[in-house]
Amino acid sequence: MRHAHTVEQIRTAEAALMARLPDGTLMQRAAAGLAATCARLLADRRGRVYGSRVVVLAGSGDNGGDALYAGALLARRGAAVTAVLLAPEKAHAAGLAALLAARGRVLTGQQDGLAAFAAADLALDGIVGIGGRGGLRPAAQPYAAGPRPGLVVAVDVPSGVDADTGEVPGAALRADVTVVFGSYKPGLLVDPGASYAGAVQLVGIGLDLPDAALTALQHEDVAALLPRPGAESDKYRRGVVGIAAGSAKYPGAAVLAVAGALRGGAGAVRYVGSAAEEVVRRFPEVLVTEGGPAGAGRVQAWVVGPGGGEGAEQALREALAADVPVLVDADGLTELARLGPAALAGRTAPTLLTPHTGEAARLLAGADGGPPPDAGGLAAARLRTARRLAAGYRATVLLKGSTTVVAEPTGAARVNPTGTSWLATAGSGDVLAGLAGSLLAAGLGPLDAASVAACLHGLAGRRAAGSGAPVAATDVARALPAVWRSVHPAAPGR
Repeated sequence: MRHAHTVEQIRTAEAALMARLPDGTLMQRAAAGLAATCARLLADRRGRVYGSRVVVLAGSGDNGGDALYAGALLARRGAAVTAVLLAPEKAHAAGLAALLAARGRVLTGQQDGLAAFAAADLALDGIVGIGGRGGLRPAAQPYAAGPRPGLVVAVDVPSGVDADTGEVPGAALRADVTVVFGSYKPGLLVDPGASYAGAVQLVGIGLDLPDAALTALQHEDVAALLPRPGAESDKYRRGVVGIAAGSAKYPGAAVLAVAGALRGGAGAVRYVGSAAEEVVRRFPEVLVTEGGPAGAGRVQAWVVGPGGGEGAEQALREALAADVPVLVDADGLTELARLGPAALAGRTAPTLLTPHTGEAARLLAGADGGPPPDAGGLAAARLRTARRLAAGYRATVLLKGSTTVVAEPTGAARVNPTGTSWLATAGSGDVLAGLAGSLLAAGLGPLDAASVAACLHGLAGRRAAGSGAPVAATDVARALPAVWRSVHPAAPGR
């Protein structure tokens, strides 16, 4: 599992470690790891470090110091290293002295600096560190807007990206690789910041860190969470997921939600709604019950809302009245936004909300009593938005979009890195809702169910798209068994 820590957590851990180490040791560790990564990149790209043109963009403070020390190490290996000082009077004195001692050269003029930057084989972005806030300052903005060098390697965080949130409030320097020290930073895993980070590589520097503020599941974590039947399992012991979805106008939403649910680990799928005929025609194994959730019989979780139309409010009320986990999506979210957080008051079973940013705006308006906030602004602050919703509704929230963020009311959050832009297609969210609901019915908690579903859904989207082609939601659903097997191959004989 990837663990990402906040700036405050990192600073506290660094201070505790520096108190036990000789002065400058921690920076030397960081610089050594940074230089080693740059050397590998140059060797892969040019076949050697010797003779490579390296530019160090050095701002003030320790981030610039890390970059200058790394530049000195590369210069000792024969690279032609030029430091561009964006704040000469505030440059890290010891780092600059080390670079000069290694026969690096220094530039302070912007035009000369830009020319050297554009001609470099590799540029180190040491302009602003993890404590920086706001976009790049005017003196640094041309480096983000002008011609790019062969590679840009960010030091701990791309300058202009908020390390804690991933927000990019102004100009920022896009990196090909970001080398992080001690731990991942939340802003490198969540868009829009993640799209500026490139490949993220971790360098350990010996920090003793608390529980992470943000995590990201990896394949082995997903494999450990996937429900698998045992020798004594039957369809009811594996869980029954109820799907209340579809309408005369949107019968396909029911079919797609059921398609996702059938591939999510539960033993049976029970459907209620007006699209029963279409569902059974496509999936004869589905249990169909007339009426709404209240009369459907025993289930271990409900999915309510996809394509629900005019019946969404009643279905939502009946599902929420059941003492089982409930996933609310699409039209169910529209009704929940109208009812407000009071509709979830008193529930003891988990509730999982799966909005996109437009639905998130309506939900926040329902919680705050004001007009819906701008959906674009919410998308630009994805982590903050998911946590606001989770706290306001006292529910787990899966916020869909370019980066899927799952947040709990406690503030704990996960991010999913497996998505693809090809998943932005009609019905894709219905498949995700059914998949996550099935995992809930199979016994996963809401954080795990949402995180695992997002991971599998993203992988299925990638598989369906192949090398890059439009996909339909049905393609995503059909790809789910293959990605399940790829994550958790069956043992021999099973």
